[in-house]
Amino acid sequence: MYHEIDFSLLVLFIGLFIVLAGIEKTQLSSDTMNIVTSYRLDRPAVLSTFAAVLSNILSNVPAVLIFKPLLPRLTDPKQAWLTLAMSSTLAGNLMPLGSVTNLIVVQRARPEVEISFWQYFKVGAPLTVATIVIGVLML
Repeated sequence: MYHEIDFSLLVLFIGLFIVLAGIEKTQLSSDTMNIVTSYRLDRPAVLSTFAAVLSNILSNVPAVLIFKPLLPRLTDPKQAWLTLAMSSTLAGNLMPLGSVTNLIVVQRARPEVEISFWQYFKVGAPLTVATIVIGVLML
């Protein structure tokens, strides 16, 4: 059973949770209103853009956790949660790093087919932009 454990993936998750715990301990919560007002996160297009960028820097689940303290301070938190759910999920398609699932699939597929970053990005970028734009328009 231990032979089947993907230790590199396990270390990735451990590191991810350590980074998230560190972010939660920072002063982000005290600067929340400044962030919300200065970047106009009440607008779905703006929130979606920030979520898409952050999702591809950190991965989509950590991005949602970072936005968590900000959303209750927005004028329509329910709308903001829907926007964040849509954009962070769809942003995961932009790059392999956008979602841990992408990393797992690319790694598991490696014995059969090599998927380069640019091959993935050439399909993921237009797909992500188009679906997020449609999502923002539908919200």
